[in-house]
Amino acid sequence: MKDAAPQGPNLGEPLIGSVDLANQADLSEYGIEDWIAFAFFWGLAIVVFLQFFTRYVLNDSLAWTEEIARYLLICTTFVGGAMASRRHSHIVVEFFYLYLGRSIALALSTFVDAVVVLFYAYATYLGWLVTQIMTTQRMVVIDWPMSYVFGAATIGLAALTVRSAQVAWRHWRDGESPLTRVRTEGRHQ
Repeated sequence: MKDAAPQGPNLGEPLIGSVDLANQADLSEYGIEDWIAFAFFWGLAIVVFLQFFTRYVLNDSLAWTEEIARYLLICTTFVGGAMASRRHSHIVVEFFYLYLGRSIALALSTFVDAVVVLFYAYATYLGWLVTQIMTTQRMVVIDWPMSYVFGAATIGLAALTVRSAQVAWRHWRDGESPLTRVRTEGRHQ
């Protein structure tokens, strides 16, 4: 007696040479800050690997790698902050929203959004002032102005301001935010 092969759903014949649209990457959800942070991150990874390789394999460390790695980490942090702001993935305190009514929660959420935007705007202004001051200050190992690092941080803060304002506008327009939904959906932790 011949064993029958297990029968699954009939998916039809595969189309040879066709494009499977379900497996294509959708890059539309990424903003410009995602790609800049991605470039900074991979630059950081390459510099740290180079630092490790020259120090522990070649036993002759390159002096500039530690300083540049530090500055790339700073740039990644500030530009990546804009990415987190756009996705509304910064840390928030949800505890009080569990016990507030919807109207009070919406008012508090709107107030928090406004304070965040104002804070980032003021930090951008201060970053700009420091960037201008640091044009005369040079990096320790590489003879570049420190204003490059502070300028990247200021650009990241400006992007944080813009993205936070967009998020605040969306919350105000929709009449809700993830914080106002905590009571009905539960905590997001």
